[in-house]
Amino acid sequence: MLIDWFTVVAQTLNFLILVWLMKRFLYQPILHAIDARETLIAAELADAATTKSAAQKERDQFQHKNEAFDQQHAALLSKASDEAKSERRRLLDEARQAADDLSAKRQATLRNEIQNLHQSISRRTQQEVFAITRKVLTDLAGSTLEERMLDVFLSRLKSIKGEEREQLISAINATQNPVVVRTRFDLSATQSAATEGVIKETFGLEKIRFETAAELISGIELVTDGHKVAWSIAEYLKSMETGIAELLDDKNQPGVAAEPAAEDEHGV
Repeated sequence: MLIDWFTVVAQTLNFLILVWLMKRFLYQPILHAIDARETLIAAELADAATTKSAAQKERDQFQHKNEAFDQQHAALLSKASDEAKSERRRLLDEARQAADDLSAKRQATLRNEIQNLHQSISRRTQQEVFAITRKVLTDLAGSTLEERMLDVFLSRLKSIKGEEREQLISAINATQNPVVVRTRFDLSATQSAATEGVIKETFGLEKIRFETAAELISGIELVTDGHKVAWSIAEYLKSMETGIAELLDDKNQPGVAAEPAAEDEHGV
């Protein structure tokens, strides 16, 4: 078989030209397209990685912020709970203290009311007792009792001595008014004469006036300006009433022990 070198060469040349044409116009653009595609994919992958990193970073930041918010929320909730408990305890303490103060005030008021009631009862009892005593003695007063009271009074006038007698004489001499002798009942002529005699003998007086006084339960009084010499049951009752009133006042004063009332000495 004969080889046609011309054909072989032509075919080889054609093949080479085809290869060059394919490389020039087909393969090279494909390579460029593949490179461009790879570059684009690489850029997209890099962008995706960047985006993913940014997203992860944002996610981490959001998670951190969320955790911080949860911690802050828990702290605020705990603080609010503690403050609420503290405020509740404070309000309860204030309410308890207010209740204790109110109870103490009520008890103090109740004690004062009871004390005032006791005082009122004591004073009322005292007034009633002395009123009844005065009424009984007034009803019992009579001429026989008045005669005995007059005798005792004149005896006491005679017994006045010393400084007391001098003071009484000075008071009598310092006034121009007559000395007044007061009794509950009118004195008889004999009693008036005896009284005048004792007064003149004791004090050297000439001006004497006799009067009756319904407030005298039983007894007699010698009255001049600023001075009085008395012997009557009314004076005893008045002195006793004053002493008992002072005793009740001392007893009702808080923190003061009431001392026994001293016995009244009724002198001329």
